[in-house]
Amino acid sequence: MKLRVTPMILLALGMPTAVLAKNPAASAVPLDTATLAALPRHTVEANAHGQSLRCEGVELLALLRKAGAMPSDPLRGSAQLVRYVRVEARDGYRAVFSLAELDPSLGNAKVFVVDRCDGKPLDDKSGPLRLVAPNESRPARWVRQVNSIRVVDAP
Repeated sequence: MKLRVTPMILLALGMPTAVLAKNPAASAVPLDTATLAALPRHTVEANAHGQSLRCEGVELLALLRKAGAMPSDPLRGSAQLVRYVRVEARDGYRAVFSLAELDPSLGNAKVFVVDRCDGKPLDDKSGPLRLVAPNESRPARWVRQVNSIRVVDAP
C-alpha cells in the first residue's frame, strides 16, 4: 500500500512565502523574526534531560492560525480531524502532532516554537528555533533546529 502525503502548509526558514495548499485560505508563513514578533510571546518553563529551562517563544497554534492551517472554531469532521503537523529539524529529525491534539476544544496540548532559553537566543546546537511541549512526560517531540513545519492530511 502506498502512502500519500499532501503538504497543506509550510512554515520554513529561508523559504519564500508561497501557497502550498489546496485550501485557498492557507498560505506559507516564513519562520523568521518578523513572523515571531507579530505573534503573542509566551514564557515556557520545562525540564529536559534533568535540566530546567525557561524559554520564550510563540504557541504553535498561533503560527498555524496565522497560516490559515488551523481554524479559530473547534475542529469538526474527518476533513479536519485527519490533519497532522510534521515538524522537521535540519538533521532530518521529525515529530508529529495531530491538529486535534492542539485544538483547545479537544486535546488542548500546549506546544511552543521558542527562539530564546534562559534569557539568550538559542545556540546552533538547539536553534535558531526549537519546539517545546512542556507538559509531555519526556522531550522526545522537542525538535531542535526546526527548519520546517508542515500540516499534512493523513492517508
